[in-house]
Amino acid sequence: MGNPAGSFIWYELMTSDADAAMAFYGAVVGWAISPRVIGAEPDYRHITRRDGGHNGGVLQITPEMEARGVMPAWFPYLSVTDVDQAVKEIVADGGHKVMEMTIPEGHIALVSDPQSVPFYVMAPVPPADRPDAASDVFSPTEPQHVRWNELASPNLAAARSFYSRHFGFAFNNSMPMGPLGDYCFIEHHGQVLGAIMQQPEGSGPALWLPYIGVPSIAVAKAALESHGGTVLAGPMEVPGGDWIVVATDPQGARFGLVGPKGE
Repeated sequence: MGNPAGSFIWYELMTSDADAAMAFYGAVVGWAISPRVIGAEPDYRHITRRDGGHNGGVLQITPEMEARGVMPAWFPYLSVTDVDQAVKEIVADGGHKVMEMTIPEGHIALVSDPQSVPFYVMAPVPPADRPDAASDVFSPTEPQHVRWNELASPNLAAARSFYSRHFGFAFNNSMPMGPLGDYCFIEHHGQVLGAIMQQPEGSGPALWLPYIGVPSIAVAKAALESHGGTVLAGPMEVPGGDWIVVATDPQGARFGLVGPKGE
């Protein structure tokens, strides 16, 4: 595909209730989530934006997955040119492979970094009629796309080194946050994709946090709260004039929202 290796190319919500996720994210973000294909296993649904593009998928957690401790959460996909080689190098560097599979859209593997933060790597197969097709699920400016990717890592220095080695992330700029340390911006092929920071003690499992674009934080926050979500932080203004909210959906998956303050 047309995305450089190391790009964020898909986002997946693992949830205990895909039907409830359809209703919640439809109300808060405006996404349409496809209904379950009867008889299809696993229960996997596509997230569709108003412009017709896909922005990720929703995977229903199976009883077997729940028994292994899988909890509702968002997971990013990072592009690689060769999944087998990428997994080999990640494991050799202290990471872990959780699972691997090939689907019509490409070769994927669920892995974790040396600090046990899970994410996918994927070598996509572009459509036959669009060999140069590129994923547009990440956009730094557009609503209904993921606009920012944030990781609060148990070991900031190690995380910066790991993602630099394996995905070409550069960390040339940072913002001091007092006792929380530096907020280190991820630069990749001319774009700022998000940031990595030190995880505060006692803040739970370390996960990548997607910030989804909305046209009004005030409207999205009201919809979030009225549809069973919980605000964890915000609204707060961030550099550049946008506002953010960090929240959990009704099933407990943590995510962020970003956009104008609105009314």
